[in-house]
Amino acid sequence: MITFYSKIVIIVFLLFFNVTNFAHAMSLLDAYEAALQHDPIYRSALHENEAGQQAEIIGRASLLPSLTVTHAQNKNSGTLDTGNGTQPLNFDGQVSTLTLRQPLFNLEAIAGYQQGKARADSSRAKFLGHGQQLLVRVVEAYVETLLAQDRVSIAETELAALEELKRVNERMLQKGEGTTTDVLETQSKHALAQAKIIEAKDELEIAQLKLEALIGQKITQLVRLDDTFSSHTIQLPDGYDTWQSLALEQNAELVTQRHNVVSGKEEIKKNHAGHLPRVDLVASLQKNKRGSFVTQGLDAEFGTIGIEVNMPIYSGGRVNALTTQAVANHARAEAELDAATDKVLVELRKQYNLLISSVKRIESLELAVKSAELLVEATQKSIRGGIRINLNLLDAQQQLHTSRRDLAQARYNYLLAYLRLQLAAGTLAFDDLRKVASYFTSYRN
Repeated sequence: MITFYSKIVIIVFLLFFNVTNFAHAMSLLDAYEAALQHDPIYRSALHENEAGQQAEIIGRASLLPSLTVTHAQNKNSGTLDTGNGTQPLNFDGQVSTLTLRQPLFNLEAIAGYQQGKARADSSRAKFLGHGQQLLVRVVEAYVETLLAQDRVSIAETELAALEELKRVNERMLQKGEGTTTDVLETQSKHALAQAKIIEAKDELEIAQLKLEALIGQKITQLVRLDDTFSSHTIQLPDGYDTWQSLALEQNAELVTQRHNVVSGKEEIKKNHAGHLPRVDLVASLQKNKRGSFVTQGLDAEFGTIGIEVNMPIYSGGRVNALTTQAVANHARAEAELDAATDKVLVELRKQYNLLISSVKRIESLELAVKSAELLVEATQKSIRGGIRINLNLLDAQQQLHTSRRDLAQARYNYLLAYLRLQLAAGTLAFDDLRKVASYFTSYRN
């Protein structure tokens, strides 16, 4: 006889077992955190952004003072005419010079700095886009694995039902109550179900490998979408025009390309400035240790400060060629921006329509699953009453399994459409992933 305390121990053990199982299940957030550390595409984008951020610093450097030190050591020999004759000179000298140069007027450097800022902004926006894409790629791989698991589960359920039906038909045939046709029909369906399981397991293995490659670790169990999930769980988006405005302003690809257009414009200015003068403030301090014939082998120090003007006159057509090249590249960047805008708006409309239509599709498939379940029960009763035949039950079971598979697919597509819409609009953030992850609360042993 089980005592009260024994029951408590059993309950605690079962609760601990379930919690332990759940703790080993990888959630969407776990997968995303792992992908941030492992995914090679994201890590490449991270380093690309680190390099890109230096463009602004490099551009700014041309506007800041530069300080250089030069040192020369030489051997001097010659003669000095003193009026009363010549005097031979032969001495070793050292010349050290400290030079400070501050640009005062340099349009090429100004354009280079503005271009560096645009390139850094472009790199930053591109990296943001890579982060958003990683989020979507993780969810895609995660739900693809779950869907593959669903296909295996459905195929196994179908096979188990057919095995049971096969045994029933064989017993009825032995008793003289069934027919050979019923047995053959069930055997045929049973063989097809076995083939489906093999195919489903192959698909599951590939999907799981893709997810593991993304997160860099083996997975044993995933947290699953709650069976009670409804399309009404997520609030429907605003009108398409609102999303379009957001996409045109915030989409990472478009923001990146707009900065590229600005960079191209500054490149034109920078190259055109090759025709213009440059004005620098130059100050220097020179120390000669027996360094020249002027000091006649004596030590001397000189300090100078002044304005230096550099006026380009002719460079073999290089400036014109660079400017023409920059104009063409700027036009190309504008064309690429137009192409990217068209692509983004098409994707935005596609995901918006898919999200809206998925609501009705999920509702319809939920009804289809309920109807298919009732149909299977009714068909089983009809067969026992001699009204329906074995083939009717097989068809009803097939309809039920297909409806369950389609419902699972529709739910995942709905969530993906929600994230992809945010991605196209440029508003996708970690909070969106956290929101989606909150709907994954169950697991399967």
